Formats: sequence, C-alpha cells, structure tokens
Amino acid sequence: MSEYRCLELEQSEGCVTLWLNRPERHNALDAELIAELHHAIDEVASRPTVRVLVLAGRGASFCAGGDLEWMRAQAAAPLDQNLQDARQLGFMLRSLANCPKPTVARVHGAAIGGGLGLVAACDLAIASSSAQFGAPETRLGLSPSSIAPYVSAAIGERAARAWFLLGERLQAEEVQRLGLVHEVVAPEGLEPALQSVLAALRLGAPQAQQHSKWLLGELRALPARSLEQIEECARSLASVRAGAEAREGMEAFFARRKPAWAQ
Repeated sequence: MSEYRCLELEQSEGCVTLWLNRPERHNALDAELIAELHHAIDEVASRPTVRVLVLAGRGASFCAGGDLEWMRAQAAAPLDQNLQDARQLGFMLRSLANCPKPTVARVHGAAIGGGLGLVAACDLAIASSSAQFGAPETRLGLSPSSIAPYVSAAIGERAARAWFLLGERLQAEEVQRLGLVHEVVAPEGLEPALQSVLAALRLGAPQAQQHSKWLLGELRALPARSLEQIEECARSLASVRAGAEAREGMEAFFARRKPAWAQ
C-alpha cells in the first residue's frame, strides 16, 4: 500500500484500519488528510483480500472536525479555490459511503463536524462511552454542508435539523439513541467490542455483503413498496441465490460446517 503522512495503515486478518494520525491536532481534517483518506479508501476498496475497513484515530480524539487554521485560510481564498477544496471533502465522504467493503468507525474522544460525517458515512459505529459528538458549524457562522447528507441518512432529517440548528455536543449514549452509533462501551472495552464486530462480519459472505450495500443504495431511488422496488428486489434475490456463495453457504449449513469464507 502507499505511504501516507497523516494516516497509519494497519492490516490484520483481512481487515485494514485507517488510523487518522494527526494527534497533535486531534486528527482535524485539512487538505492533506482529506486527500490521503480519499486515496486510501479507494486503495483499500480495490484490494480483493480486504474484508473490512475500520476508521480510527490516534491520540485523544477520533476526529475533531475541520482544522480551523486551514478553514480560515480557505475562507480567505478565491471562490474557485474555496469551492474546489470543499468538493474534495465531499468526494472523500462519498468514497467512504460507497466503499463496497463493510466499514466500521471506532470512535473515542471527539467526533465533531467532519469527524461526525466520517462516522455517519460508515456502515457501523462502535463508540467509547466517553466519546462526544457534535455539529457546531452554525455557532461558527458555517453550515454542515458536506456532512449533511450522511448525518441525515443515519438519524433522519428531523433529528438532523435539531442537531444542526442547536449546534450542541451529544454524549455517546444520546447518539446511540438517534441511531448513529450501534454500540457504546466503556473506554477499556472499545477494542474488544470492535474485534467482536469484526468477527461477526467475517461470518458473512464477502460478495453478499457487497451486494447488500449496493442494493440499499439502489432502493433509495425507488418509491417504497412500488412495483419497481419489488422487481428490483426480486432480480437481486434471484441473481444472488444462483451464485457460488449461496451454493457454498447452503452446502455448509446442511453439512454443519463453516463456509469457505469463514474458515
């Protein structure tokens, strides 16, 4: 894999962890970290031996949002440069959300602004009970524009409106109730909880997991319970059911053995 200045990549048992590695800045996002994240996500997504992508942070925080010095410089930049810079954040979040591999956020400390967007763009999130989440942009005269689609999709528009307008920080348990975080554990239990989730993900068939993510994206564009939606689901089921993974899964079930992908 490529070398990065602001990221540390760790690979183990089919899982790649992208460690945000600007601890002195609480892993705040700037142009360099955004570009490296985008490249690394795409690189990991293309590797057939990788089953799961984990996003985590070195130091005291997961990600404290946008680097304020960098954001101030961009605010003073010409509009074209400002716009291009903003697009890069949007493209990176889209790559994370569209990653065909299962993605897991391992959250401790602060997950603020862009850091909140990273959590929302992942499929699953495990958080320390001491973690804090926030979207304080309106209190800085800004708008949570790039993260809005992902936070809204994760917790619903109504809850997102309140959170964005109030600009408050929420504790991990509150965010779990909103549906953004799937499990909250004591700080010392964060790594064991993550390993438990990774073990459960390895039990699923890789292509079936990727297909499931793809299907959910397709269904968003179709009216609920419409004939088009029923047809899309039927085609999906028929094609997957006839595939090699389904045959292996059924044979393993009846033979009372683990399927090949879970060995």
